[in-house]
Amino acid sequence: MNDSSWGAPPSAGLRGPGGQGTSPGYGWEVPTSSAGPAHEVGEAAQTRPMPTVPHAGGDSGEAADRDRGAARLSGPLFRDEREPQPGPRQPAGRRPTPPDPAPDPASADGAGQGKKSAGRNLRAAIGVGVGLGVIILASLFIYKPVFVGVVAVAVVVGLWELTSRLTERKDIRVPLVPLAVGGVAMVVAGYVRGAQGAVVAVALTALAVLVWRMTEPPDNYLRDVTAGVFAAFYVPFLATFVALMLDTGDGPWRVLTFLLLTVVSDTGAYAVGWRFGKHPLAPRISPGKTREGLLGAVAFAMVAGALCMQYLIDDGVWWQGLLLGLAAAVSATLGDLGESMIKRDLGIKDMGKLLPGHGGIMDRLDSLLPTAPVVWLLLVIFVGGG
Repeated sequence: MNDSSWGAPPSAGLRGPGGQGTSPGYGWEVPTSSAGPAHEVGEAAQTRPMPTVPHAGGDSGEAADRDRGAARLSGPLFRDEREPQPGPRQPAGRRPTPPDPAPDPASADGAGQGKKSAGRNLRAAIGVGVGLGVIILASLFIYKPVFVGVVAVAVVVGLWELTSRLTERKDIRVPLVPLAVGGVAMVVAGYVRGAQGAVVAVALTALAVLVWRMTEPPDNYLRDVTAGVFAAFYVPFLATFVALMLDTGDGPWRVLTFLLLTVVSDTGAYAVGWRFGKHPLAPRISPGKTREGLLGAVAFAMVAGALCMQYLIDDGVWWQGLLLGLAAAVSATLGDLGESMIKRDLGIKDMGKLLPGHGGIMDRLDSLLPTAPVVWLLLVIFVGGG
């Protein structure tokens, strides 16, 4: 819609020189009389048929737009049209300046925009989170092998999401079968045989990826197997440290501490960043993350770590929990940034759509995976391998 239909007065373009009304661009005239009332001009205009003028581009099209706007004397022609609201006057010959686009929803700890939003279906996210929490806690404290199975399923689904996105966005064809089988073997070996079993399993998985890819043409072989070995270390190998934590006398409580620290860190980052975030943390990677959000993550995680070490972990001391919470908050943030880097390179927002309100499994594992080896190592240092 041109300027004239927004800001021109209703009588513009109806009266020409010499007292006669004209409509520029149509070539017809409305006779006027100084003796009669003003409303007779409008009646005379209504009784005279309007000639049909073919549409033309350029100036004639703009003139037609002006006349359509000028003829609109009594409001919108259709019910679903809205009256143009008065606004600042625009220079002649220019279109009205469109309103600024709405800000793109930021991530969990969005930085100081006018109206902040998480950009997620909050109700669905809470429901899915509660459901996953019930499954994890029930399997963790009722029968530990079932929890190992839950971790193995998460690993397989995460590998499927990662390899699917690599194929779709980069045409990198990572062999999923050896990765999935090897990933399950890593988790089970870590629980049954400890760290040595996990190391053997990851070595065999990398070898299986190299051999499996040999069944296809050699084009891009190095690229595909490199991505496959990366996926083997990124998802199942890091998840194996959860199984290592479980294989101790107070294993369920160590795993619960690890989960609580990661969740509390993310919650603190969201709460503080959403409310006070102003200074971007890594604008090129994740523009929504702020330094204030990182401080919130550290503070929340340190408090949670002190409580967990004092009341949940055998022989734990509160000050050890402060260090544990600090390390967990930093590793969780780095893990989140790392996956954001991967998703930016792939040009996607989420790794999948399996979990409503959350995205995919990998979108939930991004903070957990790098935090698992950090928590496992510090617990071994503080209270032993049990």
